[in-house]
Amino acid sequence: MEFGILGAVEAWRGDGTPFPIGGPQVRALLAVLALEAGRVVGRERLIDELYGEQAAGDVGHALQSQVSRLRRALRSGLGEGEFVESAGAGYRLAAPAEAVDAHRFARLAGLGRKALRDNDPAAALPLLEQALALWRGPALADVRDAPFAQAQAARLDEARLAAEEDRAEAALAVGEPDAVLGALSELVAAHPLRERARALLMRALYAAGRQAEALDCFERGRRLLADELGTDPSAELMAAHLAILRADELAPASDRRLPTPLTSFIGRETELSELLPLLAQSRLVTLVGPGGTGKTRLALAAASRLRGEVRFIDLAPLTDGHQIPQAVAAALGATAGGEVERRLRTMLADRRIVLILDNCEQVVLEAARFVHRLLVDCPGVRVLATSREALRITGESVFVVPQLPLAKPDSPLADQLSGPAVRLFADRASAVRPGFTVDAGTIGMVARICARLDGLPLAIELAAARLRTLELPEIDARLSDRFRLLARGDRTAEPRHQTLQAVVAWSWDLLDSSERQLAQRFSVFAGGATAAAARQVCGLDDIDDLLADLVDKSLLNVGQGRYRMLETIREFARRRSLESGDHERTQRAHAEYFTTLAETSDPLLRGPSQLDHLTRLAADHDNLQSALHWSAAADPALAARLIAAQAWFWWLTGRPGDGPELARKILPQLDSSFGGPECQVETDAARQVELDVERYALCVAVAARGRVDFGSEVERAAAGLAALKEPLRQPHVILLLALAGGMVPGEPATLRRLFGSDAWSQAFLRLGDGLGLFMSGKIVESEPEFAAALAGFRATGDRWAIAASLDKLAAVAERQGDRTTALALIDEAIAVNTELGWVADTAELLTQRGDIRLGGEGEHRDIEAARADYERAAELARTHGATDMHANALRGLGDAARIQHSPAAHTYYAAVLDIPVDGSPTLAAAHEAARRGLALLDEA
Repeated sequence: MEFGILGAVEAWRGDGTPFPIGGPQVRALLAVLALEAGRVVGRERLIDELYGEQAAGDVGHALQSQVSRLRRALRSGLGEGEFVESAGAGYRLAAPAEAVDAHRFARLAGLGRKALRDNDPAAALPLLEQALALWRGPALADVRDAPFAQAQAARLDEARLAAEEDRAEAALAVGEPDAVLGALSELVAAHPLRERARALLMRALYAAGRQAEALDCFERGRRLLADELGTDPSAELMAAHLAILRADELAPASDRRLPTPLTSFIGRETELSELLPLLAQSRLVTLVGPGGTGKTRLALAAASRLRGEVRFIDLAPLTDGHQIPQAVAAALGATAGGEVERRLRTMLADRRIVLILDNCEQVVLEAARFVHRLLVDCPGVRVLATSREALRITGESVFVVPQLPLAKPDSPLADQLSGPAVRLFADRASAVRPGFTVDAGTIGMVARICARLDGLPLAIELAAARLRTLELPEIDARLSDRFRLLARGDRTAEPRHQTLQAVVAWSWDLLDSSERQLAQRFSVFAGGATAAAARQVCGLDDIDDLLADLVDKSLLNVGQGRYRMLETIREFARRRSLESGDHERTQRAHAEYFTTLAETSDPLLRGPSQLDHLTRLAADHDNLQSALHWSAAADPALAARLIAAQAWFWWLTGRPGDGPELARKILPQLDSSFGGPECQVETDAARQVELDVERYALCVAVAARGRVDFGSEVERAAAGLAALKEPLRQPHVILLLALAGGMVPGEPATLRRLFGSDAWSQAFLRLGDGLGLFMSGKIVESEPEFAAALAGFRATGDRWAIAASLDKLAAVAERQGDRTTALALIDEAIAVNTELGWVADTAELLTQRGDIRLGGEGEHRDIEAARADYERAAELARTHGATDMHANALRGLGDAARIQHSPAAHTYYAAVLDIPVDGSPTLAAAHEAARRGLALLDEA
């Protein structure tokens, strides 16, 4: 989100599209808050700023009304979230200052002015141009009638004029008078008494070869000052006049020698806008990133916007770092021989110049030493380096060049199409296949290809080029062998950039043996790993230092405590691992580590640290899935442990991945090892055997998820549990098996024997007792059981179980006609589920709350609130892929429309019936309710 006051007051979405805010008062309120973005503005000040001395009546209520309107407008335009927050005795715009154009302008203009004061006009000019480009017209143009606006607009307009003058001064200093002549002429015409502007115009006219006009400009200004103010020209104006009369050199020539790119610059606009200010502040900036991220292209784009002397030096061909001075001398047109570096430092001692040192990685030590000496001895020299690792010298600013981002798959189509990675693919694809466009039909496949290629610009360009002979689905399918697919690059490119394999190999060859060994072993991780996981699985000495080395060399990324390897690099390293012969050992260590992690976390998912362990397991979801795939093929017993350890996590999160499929694959191999039918025999078997029975039952429950053809396995598992003598270690197996259709046989005492004396097991037992009573119609009797379960679960800290108990107590309250209590209980359950991020469960609870609100009579029925609940539930369920919950929410919308006699009811009910029944009880019930609703409509 961004906000603008340098012109009309506007707000823009992330893709730059504006949206309506409201009337003048709402826009004025936004402007006041934007001027103080991120800071609280007191209510009294807001009233003064917006209503002034003419405030009458209940202005506090009027202010609150405008705040509400602004909140609705921002939510409508920007989606979820609260952008105007109440804080203390006022309000604040919940946005960083950089989200407001006026604050960005002030920062950029300030940096440009500082660079100008530091006698660095080449750095100042792009900053000032960026700052002035933010203006769309007079500041606060559409709210100037508001009491606060005149003073603020005057302040901002004055800052703009000063920045215009700074830009003109910088342009003249680097020899570009023609670039500012027009703007200076307009400025002087509009403000004829601004002496600095007139002096700059005189200098620009003179530098453009128009000396007579420059002298005439001075004379007109002198007369105006005398007539209007009765004063003489300022010292600045007199100095410019004298310099023209003496024919002083006012504008040195610029000099820039850069390679000319042959393709358009796409996708790095954000990075470029961040890099230019950094170049103005730092004398050494190093662009760092893995091969193929476009470091050179970004450096050239930045250099093309710099003024003054710029030289480009490619260090990739060098075989010895001691050749760097000769390469720089050649770029400067100096002859080699003798003490080249000493002569270079003498040549550059008083010279302002930007040196671009490209591809420093293979000579990084010598490059660092050379740059350090140059910067110390030559204060006018700036260096922009590109490298796969930082130079690591004092004063260096490291700019990490990221992969090109993609919009989320559920984002609006416009956002997906405007993503940098997709735009780059579309541009390069249209070059080889004229007429190709990315649209609603192709965006999914293009985004998938770009994502699989890690957003690496070079890889995306190579993939797009294959559209010359292949279709999109073929490219996607063949990315499993990406190095073979992307092996036809530009023949004229440097060898290291002709193929994807060559790009990665260039970095790989710069590693030492220990770094290569760690990279090979680290390739076993899917989705990255913590340092602790890497230590345990990779089994190398000094692994912390080696991890840091791989980060420095752009083979790993690190953030939020996790190390990650780009998929392209990971595939290259995995191939090397297979060739080395130790891949199998690493794969087993990986599977055993994550099995232990899951087993350790499982009991903690039912306690106060539930959220922490859900987050940890979610972070390693890809690793857990990878470990499961390997163990299902190589070690079914280990796979069974891993499935059993994750069964409850999958139930809580609804993210089993390939768990059910792999459980079905290994079940035939578990019948003998985990007992099978013989589990029904009562015996004093060892505890390990009993644990095996639990694992077998959990594997069956997972395998039977959504299937009806596992009846015999479910019966066998239930019988095995009934034969156990000790309480279950994983008591949730009873619930998961019951959901698969398996009830533990025997007397009630048999079932109760399986639950231990711990608080969670006892609370779970009370919840089951309450459900049994409730389903049999004993509503009053079920309430104390649910209440006891809730108390027990609160004591254990299991939020899922707390929400489930609240849900059941709400159902009891509704059946007893106590809608107020039912709604309060549902509200608390929704809050708990929202905290946990359980979207499907939240959707179900929202629909249930809607039903309660719709079920009242007369004044107790709140149709609008019910419809809001159903709409929110439908949206959550749709984005989460919970088809049954989505259908039930649509059914609720149909009920609300029917009660209001709206023709939309038919549409909602028909939409429910269009969703195929897949065995879900919720979906079947929604179908039946929709049919009843249609019948009622036909009767009406």
